[in-house]
Amino acid sequence: MKSLLLFLFPVLTFAQTMDFEIQGHRGCRGLMPENTIPAFKKAIDLGVKTLELDVVISKDKQIVVSHDPFFNPACTIDPNGDFITKSNMKNLYLLDYKEIKKYDVGSRGNKDFPEQQKIKVYKPLLKEVIVACEKYAKEKGISPIKYNIEIKSEEKEYGISQPKVEEFSELVYQVIIKQLSPDRVILQSFDYNVLKYWHKKIEEKTFKKITLSVLIEPIDNNDVQTNLDKLGFKPQIWSPYFVQATEKRVKQLHELGIKVIPWTVNKRVEMEKVKAAGCDGLITDYPDRAKGL
Repeated sequence: MKSLLLFLFPVLTFAQTMDFEIQGHRGCRGLMPENTIPAFKKAIDLGVKTLELDVVISKDKQIVVSHDPFFNPACTIDPNGDFITKSNMKNLYLLDYKEIKKYDVGSRGNKDFPEQQKIKVYKPLLKEVIVACEKYAKEKGISPIKYNIEIKSEEKEYGISQPKVEEFSELVYQVIIKQLSPDRVILQSFDYNVLKYWHKKIEEKTFKKITLSVLIEPIDNNDVQTNLDKLGFKPQIWSPYFVQATEKRVKQLHELGIKVIPWTVNKRVEMEKVKAAGCDGLITDYPDRAKGL
């Protein structure tokens, strides 16, 4: 029996290593225009099994994949071929999707990500991303991927650049549930009101059980219990800024039965530190740099 245990030990260790989850941030923002179908396909090519993306709402209640509820002045060209600037960013919540789709968010590139490929591309709908990625993964013979969907929400923006939490959540849920099994979805947000609403709906069984992840701002009080008290329930995933993912804090969260997947880890040395601290995975703009972790 002893020799059998010694034989099994390295196998178990290897299996644990293989469970370390690499999530492609906005697809792979460091390599392709963020939150676009080409970025998600590239992430899949790089072996990513969980695509991280953000959603906002258009005037006609479409779920648009976008980090911000406006056009990013760092990388957007308007339908007339002019660069979007900080003075004319446009509120997506005041535009129908057919207008949003006319803007090019890839040809200009992004100076903060010099490796990013420049291609003409638009902001897609969530349902469009899921269809495209599901088809692509199937064509590649890849097992079903997961989607980590962030609801971009701020309390001060309710009714200004987004609907209120209830409407926002219901719109997103309906798209998710029509296209994916709940076990393949993570729902994350910095807005605790969003997470509280989803938790309540899941507890009431009016939403199917979806994994909930709390995003922690670097400027927030980092005390675990303080944030749990504010949240009012125990989420399945804790997603802090990576420098907050210390070995002590990771251990504390694991003892509570909560996984730790920090954001946004882009340097190889930082990735290795995060893994050494005991984290369950990481979110990165550069999935290619995470190979072999």
